[in-house]
Amino acid sequence: MFSFLRKNKIVEPLFYSTDIHCHLLPAIDDGSQEATISVELIERMQSWGIKRIIATPHVTQASFENTPEIIATSFKNLKNELDRTGNNIDILYSAEYRMDEFFSEQIEKQQLIPMPGNYLLVENSFILEVWDLDNLLFDLNVKGFHPILAHPERYFYYHSKKNRYEELHKADVLFQINLLSLAGYYGKEEKKVAEYLLEKGLVD
Repeated sequence: MFSFLRKNKIVEPLFYSTDIHCHLLPAIDDGSQEATISVELIERMQSWGIKRIIATPHVTQASFENTPEIIATSFKNLKNELDRTGNNIDILYSAEYRMDEFFSEQIEKQQLIPMPGNYLLVENSFILEVWDLDNLLFDLNVKGFHPILAHPERYFYYHSKKNRYEELHKADVLFQINLLSLAGYYGKEEKKVAEYLLEKGLVD
C-alpha cells in the first residue's frame, strides 16, 4: 500500500489536517515495520498538510492481539525516533478494533484505548457483518464510547444493500472513509461507494 505514499504523488494539501486512521506505529501490525520508516511516512504526510496524527494499529484476534502495553511501547519507540529527528508533530495513539472475540475481551477488561472525546475506531469483518452488530454498537454507546466505523465502503456485502449504511449512521455510528478508496486503490466499486457515501452526507 505504501506505493501510494511516494513523493510527488500528492501535489496539493489535503482537505483535512488530522489523520485518525493510520498504521504508523512500528512493528505491531501490517503497517510500518520500523520507526525510521514511520518517521519518513509522517514527514510525507506533513508535506500534504497533516498537522495531527492519531495512530491506530490493528487490534485483531489471532493476527494482531495488541494490548495497551504493546501499543504504548511501540508508540514510545516512534516518539523517540521523532525526537531524535527533531520532529514535534502532534501525535497520539488509539487503535483500530476488529469487532471480534478479542475485542469483547478487551471491553470486559476495560483495556480499550479511545481517541480524545471517547471516540473509538471499529472495524467490521470483511467477509460478513459482525453477528449482533447493532447491539454491540449500542452497548458501546451506552458505555460512553462514540463508535466510528472504519472504511464502510470496503465492506462488499453492503454495496447491494445501501440502506444499511443509513440504518447504521442513524444509530449514532460515525463513518470514516479511506483516502485510498477515493483514489481507486481498492477497486472501482469501493471508489464508487465512497463517493456515494460522501454525496449522501454520511461521511463524518
